[in-house]
Amino acid sequence: MEYLVTMTTHVPDGTSGAAVEDIRAREVAHSLELAREGHLLRLWRPPVQPGEWRTLGLFAAADRAGLESVLVSMPLRVWRTDEVADLSPHPNDPGGQTEERASAGGGEFLTSSTITVPPESSSAVAAAARAEEADRTRELAAQGKLRRLWALSGEDRTLGLWRAGDAEEMEAILDSLPLRKWSDVETTKLAPHPSDPGSAPH
Repeated sequence: MEYLVTMTTHVPDGTSGAAVEDIRAREVAHSLELAREGHLLRLWRPPVQPGEWRTLGLFAAADRAGLESVLVSMPLRVWRTDEVADLSPHPNDPGGQTEERASAGGGEFLTSSTITVPPESSSAVAAAARAEEADRTRELAAQGKLRRLWALSGEDRTLGLWRAGDAEEMEAILDSLPLRKWSDVETTKLAPHPSDPGSAPH
């Protein structure tokens, strides 16, 4: 099972710079080990305010207990709080099929969307829109724009990982989705993380 973990680090007041550098170095080394074991899949930096130290991580584990064992093993956990979102398979997820194509330029974005079908829409109309959405996501995956899709807990909630040149292009991609008219979408621009396993050369 896959999980998205928001990791927020608070370095205690009075901690020496040497201590911070030591634990960060051990975190980097351990992250490489977790990536080799298949537990750490991706790392990103989301937008932060001055003084904030936050990372988004995509992890794989058999269950929540297995994930907790992975997170506890990370050196920075002594200063960190973790928020975990369970990710379930989505029928339109392209998996890792876009990895090579997506590595060539552009930036990454995460989208969290909730679909609310209007009560006046018939089941046939809703089914047709979902079928068109599936077709469109396959097109976007083939273009390297859509990298991953997961189902979030709650009804009709989805997490998407995308690649686009900028925020304007990302918005145009979202507007091209047939279900966009019924969707409430939150978009997060992701910055590269130096320890991201997904950025390692193949």
